[in-house]
Amino acid sequence: MGEVSIIGLDLAKNVFQAHGAGSDGAVVFRRKLSRAQLLKFMAAQPPCVVAMEACASSHHWGRAIGDLGHEVRLIPPAYVKPFVKRQKNDMADAEAIAEAASRPTMRFVAVKSEAQQPAAMAYRTRDLLVRQRTQTINALRAHLAEQGIVAPAGPAHVGRLAAIIDGDDGMLPAAVRDLARLMLNQIAGLAEKIAGLDAELRKRVTTDDTARRLTTIPGVGAVTAAAITTFAPPMETFSKGRDFAAWVGLTPRQHSSGGKDRLGRTSKMGQRDIRRLLIVGAVAVVRWAARKGAPGGSWLGRMMARKPKMLVAVALANRMARTAWALLRKGEDYRDPAMAAS
Repeated sequence: MGEVSIIGLDLAKNVFQAHGAGSDGAVVFRRKLSRAQLLKFMAAQPPCVVAMEACASSHHWGRAIGDLGHEVRLIPPAYVKPFVKRQKNDMADAEAIAEAASRPTMRFVAVKSEAQQPAAMAYRTRDLLVRQRTQTINALRAHLAEQGIVAPAGPAHVGRLAAIIDGDDGMLPAAVRDLARLMLNQIAGLAEKIAGLDAELRKRVTTDDTARRLTTIPGVGAVTAAAITTFAPPMETFSKGRDFAAWVGLTPRQHSSGGKDRLGRTSKMGQRDIRRLLIVGAVAVVRWAARKGAPGGSWLGRMMARKPKMLVAVALANRMARTAWALLRKGEDYRDPAMAAS
């Protein structure tokens, strides 16, 4: 049996499949391992490349296996799928992972540190609570609409509904009032928890110089800065800002062939959390500029004069992503709030 140079691991809850391959791609071993056996087995292997699909538990195993002296590579599942041969099973998946990781042009996911994962959990928890609050508000508005009471969408207008629910004008049946108050209490509880997480994120930004530097960009707040520092790989991974913008998914989708460039809509192929937050921040900047007026001669002013607002917001989000890359690479603060042309 030859010396193993790369191991492909197919992770599961309790049973893992390992595929060892030599430097020439020949199969060295195929092993099925239990959860308790995995680290003991990996410790007995010579230092080599260990590849896994990026998933919920891959970062934990990546750190543990990396501590044993192996080089860990995490691969997006979409990049592994083309290497699966015929049938779909754990053995074929492990072989495909090893094959994909051996490609010189393969792209990998950085292993999250122990500090990054709690930060990611805080962001995900906040995002979940915001969605639950939105769902509850929409449900309350829908139920009250059946009673002839209509209010604008959004958390800012919940107070208007609460005033009607608590009023003594007899507009609502008693049963409807009781159920509506139950939903109002749920919204208030969620809002309190979201405010607590927002305060935690703002506090983290004040103590993290990298996140603080990102908040100097117009349209980037504490939540967006926390998301970039948590989910984005080291900026040294990208050779230029355009590469980071493409990783986020803010560049046009290409349909080019025969030397002719054909660009379509935004690819949306990257990190969706960062992309969504950048676009939300860009929309806020565009709306402010529409009310107050963009600085004369600025890139933003020229774009708003000839393009739809949403298109300008997406283009601005692309610029914000490239600006974030430049600030983090150079270690500087943003010094051009007018968004003037470079």
